[in-house]
Amino acid sequence: MNIEDLKNTVKDIVAKADILKSKIVKEPVPVNYACIFCQSKEEYTSFLETTKQIGTVVQETKAGPVFQIASLPTIAGNLQLLKIRKPDPTRPERGDADFTLLNYEEFKKEHLSQPGFSLIQKEQLEMIEYMEPDSSIRVYFSNPPLDKQLGII
Repeated sequence: MNIEDLKNTVKDIVAKADILKSKIVKEPVPVNYACIFCQSKEEYTSFLETTKQIGTVVQETKAGPVFQIASLPTIAGNLQLLKIRKPDPTRPERGDADFTLLNYEEFKKEHLSQPGFSLIQKEQLEMIEYMEPDSSIRVYFSNPPLDKQLGII
C-alpha cells in the first residue's frame, strides 16, 4: 500500500458517503472524519503502516486508532481525521464518513424515526448512523463532532 492508494481510498469513501448524505441533507455540510473498515489483518497492518507516514495518532479506540493527517482535499471539504478500523464482521462495508451538521438536534428530531437511521449513544457523545441496504458506505453525524471532542478545530 502506498500513500496515493491510501488517499484515493479515503477520497472514494468520502465521495460515496457524500452522495448518500446528499439524499437526506440538502445544505452543504463538511466531512469531519473518515474511517476505513479493514477486511483482514493484512489489510489493517498495511493501512496502519501507510497512515503512520502521513499522520499521528490522536485517539486510541478499541476498534482502531484515529490519526490527524495533513489536510486531504475531498469532495466534501478538507479531511484531517482518519480512523483505521480493525477487521470486524459487523462492518463488511469499505468505510464511513462523519459529517458536521449545522443543527444536530433539529436533524435528529426530523430523521431518527425514519428507516435507515439509528442512534448510537456513547459516554461523551452520541451519533446518528445512516445506512442503505447494499451500500458499501455508512454515514454518521456526531454530536459533538470528533474534531471538537479532540480539540482539533
